[in-house]
Amino acid sequence: MKKQTAGRDVFGKFAQLNDDVLFGEVLSCEDKLSLRDRSVITVTTLISKGIFDNSLKYHITNAKNNGVTGEEK
Repeated sequence: MKKQTAGRDVFGKFAQLNDDVLFGEVLSCEDKLSLRDRSVITVTTLISKGIFDNSLKYHITNAKNNGVTGEEK
């Protein structure tokens, strides 16, 4: 499992949960959902929560790289 570490110095415990749980456990479950499907879920979640910052832009780019088409966005 690849461990993400971005932002831990700035955001502390939240960043640790984000990195270890979301990215480390949930999004790395390749045997449960494909990378493409996980990208769709991530983008959908960000939009439904009203998060339209750079993280959405980043995840949309990842979704495209993971095979999500414009019709699916």
